[in-house]
Order: sequence, then C-alpha cells, then structure tokens
Amino acid sequence: MSWVTKTLSSTLGRKLIMALTGLFLILFLVGHVSGNLLLLKGDEGKSFNIYAEFMTTNPAVKLLSYLTYISVIGHVIYSIILTRKNKSARPIAYAETKASTNSSFSSRNMGILGTIILVFLMVHMQNFWYQMHWGDIPTVTYDGETYKDLFAVVSFSFQNELLVLGYVIAMGFLAFHLSHGFASAFQTLGLNHKKYSPAIETVGKIYCVVVPALFASMPLYIYFTS
Repeated sequence: MSWVTKTLSSTLGRKLIMALTGLFLILFLVGHVSGNLLLLKGDEGKSFNIYAEFMTTNPAVKLLSYLTYISVIGHVIYSIILTRKNKSARPIAYAETKASTNSSFSSRNMGILGTIILVFLMVHMQNFWYQMHWGDIPTVTYDGETYKDLFAVVSFSFQNELLVLGYVIAMGFLAFHLSHGFASAFQTLGLNHKKYSPAIETVGKIYCVVVPALFASMPLYIYFTS
C-alpha cells in the first residue's frame, strides 16, 4: 500500500483528490438544489417536509450524506495543503506578475473564495442542518403521518434580512468558485480534448450561473412572499 500513500501525498495525488471531491460536490449541489426547489411549490411546505423526511431516513441517502461530509472535509484539507505547498515552492513573488492578464479572477482567488464559502457553509449547517437533527422543531401531520416542519424553520430564518443578504452574496462567491473549479477538475483528470472541451466549458459556464442563482432565488422568494 506504500504506492497508494506516496501517490496520495504527492502534488499530483492531492490535485486528483481535489478534482474528484470537487466533482462529487458539484453533483451534490445539483441534487440539493433540485430538492430545495420544493420550497417554492406553494403547498405550505408539504412537499418539502416529506422530501426532507425521506432524505434524513433513507439508508442510501444517509450513506451519500456521509460521502458528502467526507468530500467537503477532504476538499478543504487538501486545498489548504496545496496552497501551502505552492507558497513554499515560491516564497518570493515575481517582481512583475501581470496576474490579471494571465489568469481569471476566480483562479487567482480560489483560496479566498473557498474560505468565504466555508464560513457560509458553517453558518448554513448551524441554521439548518443542526436544527434539523437536534433542534426543537415543530411538527405537522399529513395523511396521518407526522413530519418535522422544516419548512417553518426555513421560512422563519429567511425573514432575517442579514441572513438573506449573506446567503445571496455567498451564492455569488460560489458562482465564481465554481467557474474555475468546474473546468479545473476536468483538466486535472486529463479529460481535456479539442472535441469535448468546448462542450465542457459551456456546461460549466451554465452550471456556475444557474445553480447558484437557483439557490439565491429561494431566500429571496421566501422573504418577499411570506
């Protein structure tokens, strides 16, 4: 197993882990935003509460949840390691970098963007994930079955102007982070090809706009309609 350890501890291995965890989280965001769109259904939260109950009790979904936690932790840890390695390899900055012409804003600031998103994620987990599992949540009954009224928790939270504003701003940072991360992951995995790369870039551009925009639409919709 020494070759596995050596590979994963090498720069290439770390980049590979970053790419794989990043792509997994990209897929996770698609599923997450799809389920959360039920908040906008207009049925007083019934569909969302039933969906949330399924997501927290189904064994297969719970396994995916654990994989998501591991991916987030791994992505953060290896991003820190790679950033430190890059800085130690070049302790003295170039006299003239012309960074703005040689790279995009997102690629130059992935560390900052990632840190902001991590802070948002911690707040988000405390407000919703922690409350869902251990908070004092009211219940509601549908067809004789009792469910946690998570829709009420979300609706109450998104009456806070600062929370809504912070959520929307964080989604803007997420869009920038994804705009570089999406293409970078495919490049790290060696999936660049003159035939397929334009399609990957197009999908990436659409994804990094549409997914964060859908997430941002939810607190805005709830705030202005509740």
